[in-house]
Amino acid sequence: MSEVTAPAAAAARLAWDGWRPPDTRRRLQLALGALWLLAAILQYQHVMFTRSFSQSLAATAAGNPAVLAHPIAWTASLVGQHVVALNGVFATVQLVLALGIAWRPTVRIALAASIGWALAVWWLGEGFGGVLTPAPSPVTGAPGPVILYALLAVLLWPRDSAAAAPFTAARAVGAPAARALWLILWASLAYFALLPANRAPLALHDMITGMAAGEPGWLTAIMHAAGGPLAYHGLAASIVLAVLLAAIAAGCYLPRPVARATLILAIVVAVAIGVIGQALGGILTGMSTDPGSGPLLILLAIAYWPERAGQDAGLAARAAEFAGEH
Repeated sequence: MSEVTAPAAAAARLAWDGWRPPDTRRRLQLALGALWLLAAILQYQHVMFTRSFSQSLAATAAGNPAVLAHPIAWTASLVGQHVVALNGVFATVQLVLALGIAWRPTVRIALAASIGWALAVWWLGEGFGGVLTPAPSPVTGAPGPVILYALLAVLLWPRDSAAAAPFTAARAVGAPAARALWLILWASLAYFALLPANRAPLALHDMITGMAAGEPGWLTAIMHAAGGPLAYHGLAASIVLAVLLAAIAAGCYLPRPVARATLILAIVVAVAIGVIGQALGGILTGMSTDPGSGPLLILLAIAYWPERAGQDAGLAARAAEFAGEH
């Protein structure tokens, strides 16, 4: 018996010795895959196989320029005519993306495919997240959750630049490009917060309380408690929100202790947007296809968390090892 089991035990021991726990980037990749899996599960809901799904797609065309709105309306019409087949395809694509990201040998293919899929959905399924309409708001999800999937796929690409990265998001594209992407995202959110439609006296109040329809009682109570005090204080609330978002945007250019503080603020804001502004993406109503932008913004903040000096050296060593293997 010992002669039979000894080789197997030795092989298992060698496999264990060669195994390395996933680093921060791999954990974030797996978290991104989990969000794609959740999106696939939501897409498989019964209501998505009815005309309600095509009607929700058609609604995203409103307010967009005609040249961009027509393809959205055409897509919604096509989906309405073949909703069962096409929704099954959409859900299965997202399931395959999730599994591809989770399986290390296919992570590059899956991340690349997720970028293309996310861009297509951003246009034809989300109407560019409302950024071309008169009143995009960070509270309700602008610039659209799905574009954040694409951004995360780029930042979490399994490649290491030559220089040691100060944070995980900089490993694939370099620190200057990663910081510029962070600045563009959060500065655009600050800009959206100050648009005239979002500064109206009841703007934020109506956004938040309007999202509460159809939600469970406990979530409705939270949203009304948060939105109630904002009534007739839209200007002040939008200015405060814009200042917070602008501080977050600049945070990645600041010294590490300050950068960490702004990243914590980003996580707090993301939680508030996800829970209070977007009602957890509406997933508790049975009518949502994604959990909203909150979880994605949290993943982004974690990807920008400054590494310790020792971790920087470890990243450089892993980059050299990666280059040797590939």
